[in-house]
Amino acid sequence: MEPGEVAAVVGGPVPRDVEPSAGQTAQRGVSSEQREVSPERWDVAPDSLPDGLVVADADRRVVVFNRAAARLTGIAPAAALGRDFADVLPLRDADGRDWWKCLDPYGGLATRTRHPERPLYLGDGPELLVTASYDREADGTVRRFTIALRDAAERARHERGRADLVSTVAHELRSPLTSVKGFTATLLAKWHRFNDDQKRVMLETVNSDADRVTRLITELLDVSRIEAGRLEMRRQVVDVVEEARKIIAGRVAAGDPANRFELQVRGELPEMWLDPDKIDQIIGNLVENGLRHGAGTVTIVVEPDASTRGAVVAVRDEGEGIPPEAAQRVFRQFWRGHGQPRGGTGLGLYIVKGLVEAHGGTISVRRAPGGGAEFRFSLPAGAPDFA
Repeated sequence: MEPGEVAAVVGGPVPRDVEPSAGQTAQRGVSSEQREVSPERWDVAPDSLPDGLVVADADRRVVVFNRAAARLTGIAPAAALGRDFADVLPLRDADGRDWWKCLDPYGGLATRTRHPERPLYLGDGPELLVTASYDREADGTVRRFTIALRDAAERARHERGRADLVSTVAHELRSPLTSVKGFTATLLAKWHRFNDDQKRVMLETVNSDADRVTRLITELLDVSRIEAGRLEMRRQVVDVVEEARKIIAGRVAAGDPANRFELQVRGELPEMWLDPDKIDQIIGNLVENGLRHGAGTVTIVVEPDASTRGAVVAVRDEGEGIPPEAAQRVFRQFWRGHGQPRGGTGLGLYIVKGLVEAHGGTISVRRAPGGGAEFRFSLPAGAPDFA
């Protein structure tokens, strides 16, 4: 390959008046017939790819080394081109074994076409996610060996998030399950030693802890569906004001003082097609958040939204509020404010945000007019496609 050809492959698109080599043609995945019909396809260059791309020819020499590969490895393209690919990328597995000696790309099985992605280490350097594929001659010999590289940091962050989730779930499950097991075992072993009032107290505790476990499992399912984009929306006409009244009535029935709640309705709302269960969950979580972490009266304000022809709902408390620097973090998983009492999984506001966005709305937090925090979310109006 001439130096000009290498520069064309690595540095940018092949000029239209230069015929690309066979290696360049295959590297872009375009046949000679397609090239004659659609020459504009050659505007895409390896340097425009978000992942690292390394291509070795039949003699194991590196002929393509794009900018993403240089960024991930810290190796300049000029230092990689023309060298043996195994010398350029001395990849090792978690046990320190030379990956290329284990793999033997050019001397191994002639039937192999690709290798699935796996984490490998670049010498003593960073961890990379590596996958590879083969382009072979008719007799099975390697014509070209292509290696794709990705940064493993993002996957590591996801794995840490999953580990945090497992740790949080284990911690939150331990307390109620210990209580349920303890009281149940005690009642079974010493039923006749307790009077009716004592039995009722223990059974009420078991019932409360079972509800806590059920809520936790529901939260985990919601988180899973939000992250997978699989929230099922069962839309129907919903009276948002009536849903807010129902949430307040449920809290009062559960023992909260009626004077801790206020509902303000400002104007007539349009017809709203929403998922009633998820609207109850959104408003209920925000009200519970105001009761647990705020103070004073929890006010729900419902008003029409002129910009979306929908509705805006604000839930306010009279506590200390949320610092402005924390406003962007409150909807993350496991977020808890400094100095706030422990309890809960820290998933409630994350779930609320996911449910609001599943309706096509938005949510934000700011300081309430009278102090405290105000969570404000919008819901667009309009019937679903099937209506």
